[in-house]
Amino acid sequence: MEQAEDAYKKLLRKVTLRLLPFMFVLYIISYLDRINLSFAGAPMCADLHFDAETFGYGAGIFFFGYCLFGVPSNIAMQKIGARKWISSIMVVWGLISVFMAFVPNAPVFFAMRVLLGAAEAGFFPGMIFYLTKWYRKREHGMAVAKFMSAIPAAGILGGLISAKILAMPPLLQLPPWKWLFIITGSPAVLLGLIVLFYLPDGPEDARWLSDDERKLLASNLQADNGNHQTKGDSDGPDGSKNESSSASTQGAGLIATLLNLRAWIFALLYFSLTLGMYGFQLWLPQIVGSISHGDAAQTALISAIPAAFQALGMIFIAGNSDRTGERRFHLAGAALIAVVGLVVASVVQNSFVAMAGLCLTAFGIWGTVGPFWALPTAVFAGSAAPAAIGLINSVGNLGGFVGPYIVGAVKEHSSGFAGSLLFMAGSLLCGAILAVIMPRVKHR
Repeated sequence: MEQAEDAYKKLLRKVTLRLLPFMFVLYIISYLDRINLSFAGAPMCADLHFDAETFGYGAGIFFFGYCLFGVPSNIAMQKIGARKWISSIMVVWGLISVFMAFVPNAPVFFAMRVLLGAAEAGFFPGMIFYLTKWYRKREHGMAVAKFMSAIPAAGILGGLISAKILAMPPLLQLPPWKWLFIITGSPAVLLGLIVLFYLPDGPEDARWLSDDERKLLASNLQADNGNHQTKGDSDGPDGSKNESSSASTQGAGLIATLLNLRAWIFALLYFSLTLGMYGFQLWLPQIVGSISHGDAAQTALISAIPAAFQALGMIFIAGNSDRTGERRFHLAGAALIAVVGLVVASVVQNSFVAMAGLCLTAFGIWGTVGPFWALPTAVFAGSAAPAAIGLINSVGNLGGFVGPYIVGAVKEHSSGFAGSLLFMAGSLLCGAILAVIMPRVKHR
């Protein structure tokens, strides 16, 4: 038994080294194309005459397209295959991101952000589901955290790249903020084509695995799923049986998911987290600018500091959550850390202490990611998983619209960001409470 486990761990290291670095790069590009607007925001608003509320609405409306196409896109990936689907949506969103450089007014700005959200909708939930094809539930939380550490990497990289681009003079009669969209959007098109040749649809299509390795991987995943179903981990609050079994017996996974109370509880919890997450992320350079009083290039550079704390929060909290097998209180604790950071940043006048508060906020908010996604992937399996993950991600990410819009609206009618920061703190506090009181999910 010990020899078999050692062989499996060796195989898992091989899988991890083959897939996660590539998926990490893909998610960096995805997230950078989502947040490049935050770095371009100040000069873009000045050139196009957008006020704070217009900018916040455009930043957040991305998530309407994201919500509408999340579930269909994830189901399409299951039918078409990860390789072809991820490749196609990356090319599309890359082109949309490039054309963001040429928006002439607010209506076109809003439309392009909706289209970008629709194009990106299938990527993240698709990757979360894709990881379940390779990792057992006990390893899934850390795999997700490693994959999602691309978020702070994108923040750091985005800050460094943006600082350089925004500091350069106009080129070909285009101001630097337009080049920011062109330069950060182009890699998605190239990588989308590379996906076709590199990413297998699953272990059965991985030519770099031997037959014995495929069998070993499959047997461990099947045993893990079988144990999960017999332990009652996915019993609903009313004692009902595993959601995936219900979905398959009814032959309507999507309908079963839409009627599933637990899926909506997860979506509500994720909504409260993403409200704070994207309200913070998409306004971070301008929040930092209000503290540091630097120009656009300096602000972009300083914004890379909180991004480093995002990585620390994700890896440290997810790692401890995986070691202990506990999810809910790790999630709640991380959210409360972010609440403290937001309160400090909103009420303290000293710029260094306020920046420390922003770093603490980044540590906490992104520390919630690993423990959160380990919960629904432990509850939903088989045919129910794609629809459930897509629903939770799509509906939850509506918080990504509410957060940036409220931050902009409050700023437009006040003297600064203090009220906006406290609003995000309230949302994360609700998330922490919901994480504690939600029905318990058992883990092996």
